[in-house]
Amino acid sequence: MKLCATSSVKAAPWLFLAPFLLIFGAFTAWPLARSLILACQQTFGPTNTVFVGLDNFRFLLTDPLFWTALQNTFVYALSSVTLQLPLALGLALLLNRPSLRGRTLYRLIFFSPSLVGLVFAGIIFSIIFEKRTGLVNVGLHRLFPVFDLDFPWLQNYVMPALILASLWMYVGFNMIYFLAALQNVPRELEEAAMIDGANAWHRFRHIILPEIKPVTSFVVLLSLIGSFQLFELPWALLSGPGPENRGLTIVMYLYQTGFLTNDLGYASAIGWVLAVILFTLALTQQWFNRKETRS
Repeated sequence: MKLCATSSVKAAPWLFLAPFLLIFGAFTAWPLARSLILACQQTFGPTNTVFVGLDNFRFLLTDPLFWTALQNTFVYALSSVTLQLPLALGLALLLNRPSLRGRTLYRLIFFSPSLVGLVFAGIIFSIIFEKRTGLVNVGLHRLFPVFDLDFPWLQNYVMPALILASLWMYVGFNMIYFLAALQNVPRELEEAAMIDGANAWHRFRHIILPEIKPVTSFVVLLSLIGSFQLFELPWALLSGPGPENRGLTIVMYLYQTGFLTNDLGYASAIGWVLAVILFTLALTQQWFNRKETRS
């Protein structure tokens, strides 16, 4: 009797874990293992495969399209950190001021673009950046008559157009994170610093930034991961990779390779390289955070 009771107690945790383990195995562990096997194969349609070992990864190192996609993605990711996040933090500081009237409405206005789908935003900005009739060219021409109405945003300046579109989409979204962090900064610290004669910059540098550091680290990592997964916005904006692949991203190249060229093996290799890049970025950020915490 005691043996049965002991066995039931030991089996109980596994019974509770069974639904999770089954779902995790079916939809996470098995697809990951299958994709790793597929990355070592060359596919010719869904049924014809040839084992090639690490040849897909070797070819990837010499593939000019992959390096173009990687370069474009890095440029976009860099702009996300250096442009989007400072603008989002600046808006959060502005809209966190108690003296600002209508700040709730302003928060809604700046956040609302993130509620629009990426495909819809891409279509909107493809119209906005059109030659002659686009809102950007017409507006700049009216402000500066010497500005050329035929300025080729979507032909020669794909990445600036893509960055501007992403600013409209994500600045307000990241602003919400910073607003939540700023509202948790102890007011007593700022008041004490003001009494001691600290100006606005010193309060921001020595009080606000250290207090919102965990949220800032999270937003930076979230922005980097989102940047490396970029696909829908440039695809809708440019109807593809754009002229001379100026809008080609890693995920877009993965999609073209796997679903247009039907080489699922090489697409899996690209996906694993992307996963390694994201994993490295996450580990690097954790290392910096631990180093700063210890110091």
